[in-house]
Amino acid sequence: MASVRAFIRVSTKKVISANVRFRLTDGRKIQLWHKSEIEINPALWDTGKQAIKAKVIFDAVERAKFNKAVNERKNLLIEIYNAEHDKSLLTSEWMELEIDKSLNPGKYLPAEIAPQTFFESFDDFLEKHKLSDVRKKNYKVIKRALQRFELYVSKTKKTAYALTFENITSATLREFEMFVVQEHELFIKHPEIYKEIPEVRTPQKRGQNTINDIFTKFRTFYLWSIDAGKTINNPFKGFKVEECVYGTPFYITIEERNTLYNCDLSHLPELAIQRDIFVFQCLIGCRIGDLYKMKANSVMNGAIEYIPRKTKDGRPVTVRVPLNATAKEILNRYPANENEKLLPFIPEQQYNYAIKDAFKAAGITRMVTIINPTTRQEEKRPINEIVSSHTARKSFVGNLYKQVKDPNLVGVLSGHKEGSKAFARYREIDEQMKLDLVNLLN
Repeated sequence: MASVRAFIRVSTKKVISANVRFRLTDGRKIQLWHKSEIEINPALWDTGKQAIKAKVIFDAVERAKFNKAVNERKNLLIEIYNAEHDKSLLTSEWMELEIDKSLNPGKYLPAEIAPQTFFESFDDFLEKHKLSDVRKKNYKVIKRALQRFELYVSKTKKTAYALTFENITSATLREFEMFVVQEHELFIKHPEIYKEIPEVRTPQKRGQNTINDIFTKFRTFYLWSIDAGKTINNPFKGFKVEECVYGTPFYITIEERNTLYNCDLSHLPELAIQRDIFVFQCLIGCRIGDLYKMKANSVMNGAIEYIPRKTKDGRPVTVRVPLNATAKEILNRYPANENEKLLPFIPEQQYNYAIKDAFKAAGITRMVTIINPTTRQEEKRPINEIVSSHTARKSFVGNLYKQVKDPNLVGVLSGHKEGSKAFARYREIDEQMKLDLVNLLN
């Protein structure tokens, strides 16, 4: 049976105060020690009775208080010891910790988790919400814009301002909208904001479609936060996000693609390489990000196989596009080892410049009608000035749709899911297709 003895330990030097110590024993094998915070003048300590000496003059109340504290500590040691089932591994360090837990329980309560800040919640959203790498980057652009807006309000109103779920109202959204509309000017007026929260590129004037996209994504974050129980406030109830406006899609015809491919660029060998890559992209219809990730081993049994980046985190689908004779000819022109890049790619921006130069060199300069993304007004522009890598994907979809008129069949090759809004923007119902349709009524 366990027992506890109280004692004091003093050195040869004279001291006026010593801590009361305790020794718990249970047979010969168990011996646990505890040094308490209870103090006593060694001259007053009765070793036998483990209390203040009876015959010394001492305040009665303080005597009773001291003796009670010693007895209570003995009882606590016994209580802690008896509560432990496996006593074979108990140590004095363990006993000290358990006593401290009993005497100071507040120290061992779970740390109170501070509520997430608005931007910590935004990071939580980026981590937990299923997003492709490209979309994550887009959301991070919005996060930085919100951080700059927060700084802008603080500086212009000369008061500390922090966005929270609860202080964002529909009026706040309208203020933020004005900020993103004017950010290309504010960048010049408040350079200190952009030093603190920098952007990769100098802010340019944003078109309405870009602004709509910012608020569509911001609304997605807010709705996710409501579902996650982070807030019940929904400022978007009083804020309408406009629909994006797109012009009639333009793409190059098969004849124009062949003209481009057959154009003699032997005097511009580097441009000829990028021309070939563009034509190859027109023949497989993938996004530029997917094209640049392709390696020689992406070619399997006469076809290109890849998983579009936009579907990897949501509905991963393997797209398989058989290679026609021209596509195979291009690949044979630039042989690569199994794990090497499929083709001699250059940085994307340089690729876009090269495409424009190749179109001009091939004489493909017809005028097309577009919607200016900033002014939202109709404009006529030479196709060689506005063509880009994405034109290859639109041309793949547009030309195939013109042949088969079946969006689902084309979608199998382009990676568009059924009913895709983007697909609807890519193909145009041209005059010949309209004639073919009405002739079905004859």
